[in-house]
Amino acid sequence: MAFEAPRQAAHWAALILLCVLCLGALFWVTLPRAEPLRRSNPATTEIIESRMREARERGRAAKRNQHWVPLNRISIWLIRAVVNSEDARFFEHDGIDGKQTRIALTSALEDGHLGRGASTITQQLAKNLWLGEERTLWRKLREAILARRLEALGKRRVLELYLNVAEWGDGVYGADAAARYWFQKSAAELQPEEAAVLAAMLPAPRKRNPVRPSPALRKRAREILRLYSMYGELSPDELGEARWHLQAILDGR
Repeated sequence: MAFEAPRQAAHWAALILLCVLCLGALFWVTLPRAEPLRRSNPATTEIIESRMREARERGRAAKRNQHWVPLNRISIWLIRAVVNSEDARFFEHDGIDGKQTRIALTSALEDGHLGRGASTITQQLAKNLWLGEERTLWRKLREAILARRLEALGKRRVLELYLNVAEWGDGVYGADAAARYWFQKSAAELQPEEAAVLAAMLPAPRKRNPVRPSPALRKRAREILRLYSMYGELSPDELGEARWHLQAILDGR
C-alpha cells in the first residue's frame, strides 16, 4: 500500500504528459502549410472571406477588387514605404521581431489587451491569409509559428504575397488594385508620395481614405516621407518635391 500512491501519481503524470503531447502534435499538424505558396498564389484569404461574410450579413453585395502582380511590377517606393513604416527590421528578423514582441507583451500585460504594434510584415501576412483579426494570445502563438513557416519561402516571396493580399479600402486588396483604385495607375507607376499615402492606410485600411484624408492619414503619410529621407532613399531636394506633391494629393488638387 505504501507504494500505491506514488504509482498512481506517476500513472496520472504520464497520462497528462501523453495528452499534452497529443494535443501539441494535433495543434502542429492542423496549422496551414506555407510550402504550397512557394509557387502558387492563394485563391482567397481569411480577411477577404471575413469581409465578404460581413457584407452578406448586412445584405450588401460582397466586393473584391484584386489582381495579382509579381514583385517586380510593384513600385520600389511602395515596397520601401511599407517596409520602412510597418517593419523596419524586416530583412533582419526571421519572421518575429523579438525586441518589439517583448515590448508589446509588456504593454499588453499593463493595458489588459493586445495591440497591433509588434506584428512584423510576415506576421501580418499570416493573419491576412489564415487567422483573421481576433486578438488573443492563442492567435498570436499560431501567428508566430505560421510566420516562421512563411519565412522559409524567402523575403521576396513574403513581400510579394503581402503586397498582393493587403487590404486597401472597402473590397480593395493588393497593391495593383489599390494603385488603380486610388490613383488611376498601376502599382509599378507609383511615386514616393503616392506610395506614402497607401502605406499610411495600412493600420486602418477601411477608415483611412485618401479622397477624404483624416488627420491620422495626413500625419502618417508625412512621417513615411521623412522615413525615405532618414534611410537615404530621397535627397533633401527630392523630399521637398515629394512633400509638395503629397500636399496636393491630400488637398485633392
